[in-house]
Parts: sequence; structure tokens; C-alpha cells
Amino acid sequence: MDPLLIGAITVIAVALVFDYTNGFHDAANAIATSVSTRALTPRVALGMAAVGNFVGAHFGGAVAKTVGDGVVGLPTGMEALGVVLAGVLGAISWNLITWYFGLPSSSSHALIGGLVGSTLCSLLFGVGGSVKWDGILLKIVIPMIASPLAGFVLGALAMLLVIWIFRRSHPGRLNRGFRLAQSVSAAAMSVGHGMQDAAKTMGIIVLALYTAKLQGSKTDTPEWAYWASAAALALGTYAGGWRIIRTLGRRVIHLDPPAGFAAESVAATVLWVNSQLGLPISTTHTITSAILGVGATKKLSAVRWGVAGNIVLAWILTFPGAALIAAIAYVICRPLFG
Repeated sequence: MDPLLIGAITVIAVALVFDYTNGFHDAANAIATSVSTRALTPRVALGMAAVGNFVGAHFGGAVAKTVGDGVVGLPTGMEALGVVLAGVLGAISWNLITWYFGLPSSSSHALIGGLVGSTLCSLLFGVGGSVKWDGILLKIVIPMIASPLAGFVLGALAMLLVIWIFRRSHPGRLNRGFRLAQSVSAAAMSVGHGMQDAAKTMGIIVLALYTAKLQGSKTDTPEWAYWASAAALALGTYAGGWRIIRTLGRRVIHLDPPAGFAAESVAATVLWVNSQLGLPISTTHTITSAILGVGATKKLSAVRWGVAGNIVLAWILTFPGAALIAAIAYVICRPLFG
């Protein structure tokens, strides 16, 4: 069998493993608020999130193009496949580390950090690649900063609007109504998550196909890649990331159904807009900041800022941490792809 084909199959298989870890790592993004408010039971919420992720993946083509062609530039051949593999291994490792400690870090930024780290390391060995810093700044770094800010501000505004509109409503009836409404907002959040996170794996698959000379384009996503990425993400989501679900749903702030609906609706909207623009933002950052914004409208002391600080620290460390692990992985894997 052609070594390039074997290498491509290996990278794609590892990318789907990353997709699976992304699913159980980020399951909390879609369901933590619904579970914590008891709008949905955990298994029903996970099942709905898995279906939503599967559906959303088929609308994430613009994000896939950004990941496949907007982060790094790689030549074709075995050495370039090794760079892609090391980048994905770095992201998987970082996902597992943060999952173990229950920190909702960004799988998206771990993947991008991994690709950058392995590419930079490969330059030391003479592989003719490059990091597209302009594209990273415009399509990743700026949205990385803007999306949490938007989530926080819009979350606060949405919660204030809910409070004002329903200020005279009976609390019991209000909570029952918003528990039903959360089924819709959680579903929208799940679809938005699929549009973002499954698409990033699709971008890696396309990059692997290009470097293995199996297709000439770095932006065309074959139909089977949509289905494979969607299925892996959905299966990972259904497996559940309970450590992170507890962090987002209980340890950051106590949410009631109106607050959960406001946070999910805002996060889903931010995800949908950025997906259409082809901007690979973090679903974790978006929903967490929306939750913080919603909580801050009650009183600042309602938010457990110490837990939030640990989450922010994980965000800051994700890009360099995944990059460092990917660089080490490249040094280890290089003999296999030299």
C-alpha cells in the first residue's frame, strides 16, 4: 500500500479520535445549563446534544475551510503529514489534561495551538511549512477575544430583558415555562457546537488529504468527511464529560431556568453568526462568558470568581500548552514520517 495513503489514513483516524474527545470534553457546552436547571435529565440532554452536533456539522463548511487553509501552510508529502499528526496529538493531550482537572478549556484553540506548535518545530528540521500569522490574528485571535466579551455583554443584556419582561410573572409558572424553552435553546446550542467543532476536524481531514496528495484543494470537503466528523463528535458528546458539566453547571454560578435560557440563547446566536463568517471560535469560551454575564446581573458575588479565574487561566494556557505538547509529539513522530 502507498505510504502516503497509510499516513493519511493514520492522521484521519487520529483526527476523529480528537473529534471524539472534543465531544465528551465539550458536551458541557450544550447541556450544563439545562441539566443544572433541571430542564432536561442528563441522558436526554446528552442525546439531544449528540443529535444537534450531528446536524450542525453539515453547516460548518466555512469554518472547515479556515482551519484547513487559514492556520498553517504545508507542502505535500510524508513529512507534512507528520506535522498534521503531531498537531492533532497535541490537541488530544491537552483535551485529556483539562478534562481530568475538570477545566472547560477550548478544544478549538488546543487544535490550532497544536498545529502551530508542530509546524514551528518542523521548521527546525527543514520542512517547508509556514504559520499564517495574519490569518490567525484576523480569524482566530481577534474572534477569540471578541466572542467571550460578546457572550458576557449579550448574556447580561438578555437576562436584564428577561427580568424586565417577566417582572410580574409568578415564579413557579415562569420556571416551568423556561424549562420548556430551554429545550429549544439547548438544541440551538448543540447545533451551533456542531457547526463549529465538527467543522474543525473536517478541516484537519482536508489538510491531511491535501498533504497526502489525495486531493488538490485545501478547501473542498468531501461529503464523507462531514458524516465521519459529525458521527465522531456526536458519539463523544453522548459519552459525556461529567467533570466539566459539574464545573459549568454548578461551580461557576447557580442557574435558574430563565438564566439558563438567556445564556444558551446568547451563546447559540454568537456561534451561529461566527460559523457563517467562517470564524473558528471557542464554544467553551462563548457559553462560559454568557453564563458569567447572566450571573453578574443578579449580583457580582453570585459568581464564584475563583472558579472563573481558574477557567480563564486554562484558556490562557491552552494555546502554548497544546503547542508545546505538539512540538514534542513531532520530534517523537518524525522518524515515522521522515
